[in-house]
Amino acid sequence: MELTPRLHLMNWLVGQGLTGLPENDLIRGFCERCRAGGLDLSRGLVFIDTLHPIFEGRGFRWNDTETNESDIFEYGSTSEGEAAQNWRRSTFYHMLEHGHDELQIDLADCASLDFSMISDLAAKGHRHFVAFVHRFGEAGTLGQMDCVYSYWLTRRPDGFSQQGLSALRDLVPVLGLAIKSAAQVDIARTLGRVYLGRDASEQVLRGRISRGVTERINAVLWFSDLRGSTAIGETIGPDEIIPFLNDYAQAAIDAIHDADGDVLKLIGDGVLAMFTNQDITAARRAALRAEHRFRRNMISLNTRRSADGRPTTTAHVGLHVGEVFYGNIGSEDRLDFTAVGPAVNEVSRIASMCRSVDRELLVSSDFRTGLDATGRGYLVSTGRFALRGIGRARDLYTLDPDIASDEVVTGSYERYLAN
Repeated sequence: MELTPRLHLMNWLVGQGLTGLPENDLIRGFCERCRAGGLDLSRGLVFIDTLHPIFEGRGFRWNDTETNESDIFEYGSTSEGEAAQNWRRSTFYHMLEHGHDELQIDLADCASLDFSMISDLAAKGHRHFVAFVHRFGEAGTLGQMDCVYSYWLTRRPDGFSQQGLSALRDLVPVLGLAIKSAAQVDIARTLGRVYLGRDASEQVLRGRISRGVTERINAVLWFSDLRGSTAIGETIGPDEIIPFLNDYAQAAIDAIHDADGDVLKLIGDGVLAMFTNQDITAARRAALRAEHRFRRNMISLNTRRSADGRPTTTAHVGLHVGEVFYGNIGSEDRLDFTAVGPAVNEVSRIASMCRSVDRELLVSSDFRTGLDATGRGYLVSTGRFALRGIGRARDLYTLDPDIASDEVVTGSYERYLAN
């Protein structure tokens, strides 16, 4: 590959890296342009560790022929089990262990090598393998993301030429920089979504990070907490407390997200969420749909935990409607993007009343009044109560007990929620 096409490809990589081209499109465009410029690639693979609650990293593939492989893959922890064994047999593990930045293998003479995948690549007609590890400096490391790994193959009978190897040594670091840039954007979005919530994350990433910048919105508010979690925490080992909380938080968060709600905050075993919609009646119904799904999630969860001999519980849920301030609140160096206002305090007080009236769900009269006539018919009064810290007594409602005991009413309610 001559100097001029190399420079053109470098310019393309820089330009696409700045515009935010996705990683799989970067590697495909890179390989196609290499071939057009005289570098006869037959396969390329690039992967990079990341910062994610489930995945250790992501990889991207390109082949010169159609395969059943995905061009994007994600991988979990390589610290234990079969994944750890495969990692220790990889060329990249060998390179890291021996301090190599580059490794070449003649695939016509690789039978004695114990690297994973090498014999399979040779069987598919590839002739020459070259791998690179491009390390980041300390300031460029983020979590486990401390280098970019890649390998490149050709089918040419005599392998990569010296000019071809020189081109890869020039070009792959630029590709790695573009992929690292895209990966860091993905990490920022992941961290925002995981720690701030889906809508709050998008607001922050669009630039709404100034202290005190909020908007007044009308929202359906959800507050839930677990029944008896303090007592359960005192009876189980310390290593069981976090899995216990995680299991039930997952049940709530999945239900809220499935109904297009946004989780604003996790407070111990409590969950604060909101549902917004131009049609606030639709938001009310979404909250009821989430509550119903939450109960079903907990039935499945409790069945599984009981089978494992682990403690189980249920939850209290309060629903309310009101105006909140939604945005950045805090100090100059520690902000929280959340919702505040009297309505937030009130929904937590409503949820706490569930214990007093022995009901799993309580909703305010503001919530019930905004439903259509059919929806209001599924809610029955539990009485009028003084809520701690709230200036006047409130009428509270719960689901009609027939929903739980009568199959016909249950089916009717579920059809109402589905519409």
